[in-house]
Amino acid sequence: MKLNYKRTIFVGFAFFLICAFWQAYDNTIPLILTNKFGLSQTASGGVMALDNVLALFLLPLFGAISDRCHSRLGRRTPFILIGTLAAAVIFVGLSFADAAQLKNLTAVSQIDEPAAMQTLYAQEADAALKTPDGTDYRLSDLFSEEEFCAIPSQLTVTDGEVRTPDGAAYALSDRFTEAERADIAKHADGKAFTNPHYTDYVVPARQAYAWNQTAEHPTALIVFIALLLMVLLSMAIFRSPAVALMPDVTPKPLRSKANAVINLMGSAGGILVLGLGMVFATGAVKNSMMSYTVYFSVIALVMLAALALFAWQVREPKLVKRMHEESRRYGIETEQEQETDGKFGKGEKRSLFFLLASIILWFMGYNAVTSKYSVYASSVLNKDYNLTLMLAQVAAIVSYLPIGMLSSKVGRKKTILAGIVMLTTSFTVACFLRESSPTLLMNCMFALAGIGWATINVNSFPMVVEMCRGGSVGKYTGIYYTASMAAQTVTPLLSGFLMDKLGLTALFPYAAVFVALAFVTMLFVMHGDNKPVAKRGLEALNVED
Repeated sequence: MKLNYKRTIFVGFAFFLICAFWQAYDNTIPLILTNKFGLSQTASGGVMALDNVLALFLLPLFGAISDRCHSRLGRRTPFILIGTLAAAVIFVGLSFADAAQLKNLTAVSQIDEPAAMQTLYAQEADAALKTPDGTDYRLSDLFSEEEFCAIPSQLTVTDGEVRTPDGAAYALSDRFTEAERADIAKHADGKAFTNPHYTDYVVPARQAYAWNQTAEHPTALIVFIALLLMVLLSMAIFRSPAVALMPDVTPKPLRSKANAVINLMGSAGGILVLGLGMVFATGAVKNSMMSYTVYFSVIALVMLAALALFAWQVREPKLVKRMHEESRRYGIETEQEQETDGKFGKGEKRSLFFLLASIILWFMGYNAVTSKYSVYASSVLNKDYNLTLMLAQVAAIVSYLPIGMLSSKVGRKKTILAGIVMLTTSFTVACFLRESSPTLLMNCMFALAGIGWATINVNSFPMVVEMCRGGSVGKYTGIYYTASMAAQTVTPLLSGFLMDKLGLTALFPYAAVFVALAFVTMLFVMHGDNKPVAKRGLEALNVED
């Protein structure tokens, strides 16, 4: 049997636009919540968990509803069309609520503006603040107004001296700790870097100011959350149907390969958005108070363009009919041909339980990183999060097809276990990475994380739907998402709480522990792996077309 790659790629445009949306959402919404509205990491984690709370109920619901849909466009396509159109429009609306809040912050929104710094000091000098690593402080205990207003966002090292971008000596250089001096000394001459004093003292002060403005003028936050719920509902309408479409049109033995292509398309969507993030410099300190209207509009156009390509080439009823014909030719039983009331045996139930537990655990670790990394990168690593995430995505894209082929030969379970080892290793090493860490090591670890996650992701969903029966692919897609979303509901809150209490550096140890636990539970999964297919005709003689 051979996979129709062209067909699978066009089916994958639905997942392309889903991943494009979530990449933009995960990268920008936490920054808006903390920088513009002044929410704590715990509170922003709670907001970021909203989509997962909704998904717990809505993804299984819409998956099951799509199983019973009998439109002329097919079972899944109507949900994809309606949900994408609604999500794209409402996503742009979010940027207007963000712009309304930005008006409330006009007095402090200009980076490195003396008047903005004076306002911050006047309002927050005696407030109880906290650095990104969890150290409590008050501005008035550390700086005079003049000293605080002299803190620039960027510094350079020139001839061993710390200087501001205009070449002046940095007046507060004597306040650097020994560790900060060591980190600064590693920067190349003339290359700008983020001032640690700025991230430690100015950013928390501005976030405190933003929260005070939000409390005084809550309308913008209320509208923002309302639109957020609407866009999340729109995405929930079609996520399960979009993912269920691949098994609907792909014979069982080819689903790992097909899922590799689908995930490749998803990563391509993510990389495109990361590239746009670099173009718009959404991760730059200077743009921490930027307006997102143009950026969100471009993301919406990307989603609509992908939807147009999907609608142009994907005729769902015809593709489903072809899948059934091909499956019958090779003697493969499809879900529709299985017993609708067939019950799991004890071993199958046990395997499904441990597979779902594994999914929960690795999503607990991975989603903690994806939902908090934009904040972590700017505050701990002082890096543009777009670049490092793009490295992970590129590594995933390169590995998807080889992983799909490998899993067809060695099995899905063994491949997943290898992916867990890679992801745990990368997160463990990341625990010790800081701004001064070797760039090559940092890049290698993010690339390894991308490959590890791709290895897990390509095989886990096919293992779940391999167990389904009675034409219930949409239902089991919903079960898969219920497990993953349960984890993604809890982990932003739990990781955010630990980051508030222990400092931002708690992120990667937290992630590494949960992913490592998934290795243990995965050992108990005994069903859902690849099943060999008897070759027919010329294939049995190893004759190629």
